[in-house]
Amino acid sequence: MTCIDKIEPVAPHAAVAVSRAALAVPRNPLAAEFSETLKLAVPLALTQLGQIAMMSTDLAFIGRLGSEAVAAAALAHTVFFVSFTFGMGLVSAVSPLAAQAFGARDPHVMRRALRVGMWAALFMALPLMFLPFHGESILLALGQAPAAAHLAQQYLFGLAWGILPALWFIALRGFMSAVNRPEPVLWITLAAIPANALLVYLLLYGKWGMPEFGLFGAGLATTTVNLGMFLAGVWFAVRRRPFRKYHVFSRVWRIDWPLMGKLVAIGTPISLSFLLEYGMFGAAGLLMGLISTTALAAHQIALQIAAILFMVPFGVGMAATVRVGHAVGRRDPDGLRRAGYVAVALSGTFMSVMTLAVILARFEIATIFLGEATDATAQLTAMLLLIGATFFIADGVQTTTAGALRGMNDTQVPLLFATVSYWLVGFASAYALAFWTKLGAAGVWIGLSLGTAVYATLLILRFRLLARRLLK
Repeated sequence: MTCIDKIEPVAPHAAVAVSRAALAVPRNPLAAEFSETLKLAVPLALTQLGQIAMMSTDLAFIGRLGSEAVAAAALAHTVFFVSFTFGMGLVSAVSPLAAQAFGARDPHVMRRALRVGMWAALFMALPLMFLPFHGESILLALGQAPAAAHLAQQYLFGLAWGILPALWFIALRGFMSAVNRPEPVLWITLAAIPANALLVYLLLYGKWGMPEFGLFGAGLATTTVNLGMFLAGVWFAVRRRPFRKYHVFSRVWRIDWPLMGKLVAIGTPISLSFLLEYGMFGAAGLLMGLISTTALAAHQIALQIAAILFMVPFGVGMAATVRVGHAVGRRDPDGLRRAGYVAVALSGTFMSVMTLAVILARFEIATIFLGEATDATAQLTAMLLLIGATFFIADGVQTTTAGALRGMNDTQVPLLFATVSYWLVGFASAYALAFWTKLGAAGVWIGLSLGTAVYATLLILRFRLLARRLLK
């Protein structure tokens, strides 16, 4: 039985016993923390891999249309994620708020955290759709090729409508994770992978009597799947234990404005940090577009591999947010420190192993997407993966440490770190190395590596500082 099952109404003396038991320190607290973090992180990491699997499926199908279509998809994702990640960061504040309330055994704040997250997503959705609906004009203004910009707009017309259900699903995921039950989100995501592949296949190519929508069809398929995932999440939240005991949608029209303000205060710096991070990678895509279509296509494929690897430590980072948030709620500074360091160790170990695997299989990876290892795009993809191996580990460490800091509601200083690391170091280096030297596309990825390494270092130092302060 998990601790969430223990918060049903009980007699006062029993409640005291449960509270004391929850606060009891196990004989081997480090091993216990490792076990608890792993149980939470595995479903979350697999969920993230499922999300990226859907994107990879899109890219694999689109890749059969040629390098120009892949380049257009890269541009479309750049525009879309600049918009979407702002909403994602804001809604992700549901997780630390609900986790801290869970640690403090306050179910009322837990359900209100989910509600204000869903209201925030609703308020943000329409403004966030502005960029995708005007993607072609934005890309043309940034100097991209008219044909690629037009194709990217078709994809964006299909993707834009999925922003709201995707944000709502993220809010549900944060709540379910906070109560130590992330499994339903994983089940939903696993079911969505084949559904997305089938819909993309049908609507992209016009198979089985369906209309051939091209890139618009691929985006529309993803939107449809996002809506289905959200509806499935609602069913779990309303009908299944332990979620139904919280009555998360009762009086949903009543907004807790003070808690909304807290969510905005925590979530806005997260959003801006996400924008700075993804914005740097998106801007790198624009730099690649200025170099050549081949460079842009290779960059998108190599970045997709990096994103696949990133999803595991990102899931571990979400687990770190929950575990640290639980420790904050129950006022346990020793548990807070253990939660953060164990999560970082898990991510660092995983990324070290995967970095070696990518180095060894870089040519085979390029072939999966492009079908011909001797193609110029495939050769460049393999080279970028080799260079990118230098930042895979740092990328895993930074996202996990950032997750631990979010569990402490520390989001403003990491925002400052992101500004310095990603733009003053990362993007500036990428631009200089790409255009002021003969490195070209390789220089862009060296710059990305430098920025990520600086960010990871600063976050580790920040967590150590805060953990020491709380232990005094």
